[in-house]
Amino acid sequence: MSHIRYRRAEVDGLEVFYREAGDPRHPTLLLLHGFPTSGHMFRDLIPLLSDRFHLVAPDLPGFGLTSRPAREEFSYSFDNLARITQGFTDVLGLDRYALYVFDYGAPVGFRLAMARPDRVSAIVSQNGNAYEAGLGDAWDPIQRYWHEPSEAHRDALREFLSPALIRWQYEHGVADKTQISPDGSALDAWYTQRPGVAEIQLDLFLDYQSNVKLYPAFQRYLREHQPRVLAIWGDKDPFFLPPGAHAFKEDVPEATVILLDTGHFALETHAAEISEAIRGFLPG
Repeated sequence: MSHIRYRRAEVDGLEVFYREAGDPRHPTLLLLHGFPTSGHMFRDLIPLLSDRFHLVAPDLPGFGLTSRPAREEFSYSFDNLARITQGFTDVLGLDRYALYVFDYGAPVGFRLAMARPDRVSAIVSQNGNAYEAGLGDAWDPIQRYWHEPSEAHRDALREFLSPALIRWQYEHGVADKTQISPDGSALDAWYTQRPGVAEIQLDLFLDYQSNVKLYPAFQRYLREHQPRVLAIWGDKDPFFLPPGAHAFKEDVPEATVILLDTGHFALETHAAEISEAIRGFLPG
C-alpha cells in the first residue's frame, strides 16, 4: 500500500471519505486537517512517509468529500466532528495511533486523546493550537462573533470563505509565493462554494469558542499523560502564533518544538522538512 488509496467508510449514517497509504502492520499516523481544506492537504506528506507508517487521512463532516448533512439534521460542532472521527477510528479498527493535528484538527484530535488516552501514542501538532498564547489577532472578528453572535457579525465573517481570503491563508508569510501551488486553495474554494457549506463553516466559527474553553482540559491531559509531542509550526501563521508551539513545553517539558520559515499551510512549502522531523520523532 505504498500508493494512496481513496476509500469511504460509514460512520453513524455518514459517509466518511479518507485517504490511506502504507502497510497497516506499521505504526498508524492519523492525519486530521483543518479549515477550509480536507485530507487533500496531506497529498505531499503521505508519499514521503508511506514506506514507514500506515497513514489515514479522513475528511471531516462538512469538508472535502465526506457527507455534509443539512444543518437541521446534524449539528456542526467540534464535539460532533470529534464524535464522528472517533467512530471512524472504531470502524477502521485503529486501536493505537499517533495524531497529526493541524488547525481544526487539533481540537478534534485532543478530544479523541482525552476520551481514549491509551490509544494515542504521540502527537504531532503542525500549527494546531491548544493555548490562548497561540491565538493571533486574525481571530479578532471571529471573537467578536463569539461575544455577540449577531447576524451582522456572522455576515462579516463570510469574507473568510471567499476564494481571495482562502488563497491569502495559503500565501501569507511565505517569502516565495511561487512555491505555493494554486491547486490546494482552488480546491478548498470550490468545496467552500458548494450549497450550504458557508452556513456550516459559519456555525463552526461560532463553535470554535468551545475549543478555547477546553484549552485547560487539553493542557491537563498533556500534563497527566505526558504524550510525546512534536510541535512543528510555520512561524508566520497569523492565526496560530509561535508562542502556542512553545507553550506545549509548559505541560510536556520533553516536547520538541521546531519553527519553520513559512505560513499557516506549512506543508505547502516544507513537506520534506516536516516528514524528516516526523521520521526522527516517531518510532517506525
